[in-house]
Amino acid sequence: MKIAAIYGSVREKRQGIKAARFIVNHLKNRGHEVTLIDPLEYRLPLLKKMYKSYKHGEAPEILEKLHKIMINSDAYVIVSGEYNHSIPPALSNILSHFLEEYFFKPSAIVSYSAGRFGGVRAAMQLRAMLAELGMPSIPSIFPIGKVQDSFDEQGNDITEKKDYEKRIEKFIKELEWYAEALKEKRKSGIPY
Repeated sequence: MKIAAIYGSVREKRQGIKAARFIVNHLKNRGHEVTLIDPLEYRLPLLKKMYKSYKHGEAPEILEKLHKIMINSDAYVIVSGEYNHSIPPALSNILSHFLEEYFFKPSAIVSYSAGRFGGVRAAMQLRAMLAELGMPSIPSIFPIGKVQDSFDEQGNDITEKKDYEKRIEKFIKELEWYAEALKEKRKSGIPY
């Protein structure tokens, strides 16, 4: 499968990038082709015009590059922190630049926070947004509490009991199931 892992923070000393690397590493270890979309590398302007609003060949180069990643992806993993009980603005900005690219493809939510609740309030808001964008999320979410103490810089689980190593396999298998089912169904067309 081709999977886009979309990360949403641009804060200084951001810790969630370690969680994003953890997810990417595990997806790659299962044989998937994964692209990490980091807003510090893909610097999009604030949304003025969606990709689909440009005439063919006239979109900025960064949007063309992201469009190719998004349209060719079979599934999306969204890695979101919790900012003021909601999702980070950089994540909303990335997601909102596209629409049809997401249709009938599943998403999976990884949420995190510095506290013990793991960003679940942001995850619930994100679930509604992803459904509206046409990439409904799988039933499970993957919350990560105390993200700053859970992973090293390479994305390795450094918790004493390897808490996240134990949970990740089931989460990825669920995403794979939905991605495979929807990919097969898309071959026969979409409802409209």
